[in-house]
Amino acid sequence: MTRRFIIGIIFTVAALLKLASMWNIVHMEWLWKQPWTEYIGPALLLYIGVHLIIYGFGNDQWLERPVPFDENGKRIYCAVRFGGDQYVYHGEEFKGAHLDTFCGGIRLDLREANLREDEEIDIHTFMGSVELIVPDKVNIISKSRNFIGSIRNNTTSHTTPNVPCLHIVASNFFGGVVIKNQMA
Repeated sequence: MTRRFIIGIIFTVAALLKLASMWNIVHMEWLWKQPWTEYIGPALLLYIGVHLIIYGFGNDQWLERPVPFDENGKRIYCAVRFGGDQYVYHGEEFKGAHLDTFCGGIRLDLREANLREDEEIDIHTFMGSVELIVPDKVNIISKSRNFIGSIRNNTTSHTTPNVPCLHIVASNFFGGVVIKNQMA
């Protein structure tokens, strides 16, 4: 059993006992008035909060997956539901993408992708996010339709006519897209 599982059991049992006490199914007022519950409860919450903060900074929780090419080997399709997936190109040729998130996130790293011509990335987010990490030598043209969402381009802009262009078309509903040149 992991620490997370044990903490989950403790919280579940404590919540069920509190609900049973509130609904007069069990009479446990004596338990909630004990001095040790006044100290253990806040100490446990403090420990869990600090642990989650440190764990969040120390570990990258993106699940790295292989790049999913479609049937003809060109455009990729990525769909995420309730999670976070990361796709990293290591010299493969990029021929466009369709990214779809629902209460999750996608990180697409194209810094080492082989971009030979203009390509399009079609993005749909619903209460999710997409993070695009693009090479330095690429033009970005973005268009979006947003309902309480946004698209943010943090890349260095190029106007050189000889570099490829990424056309990003996004539809965001309570979601967002961030485009940048390097990992933060």
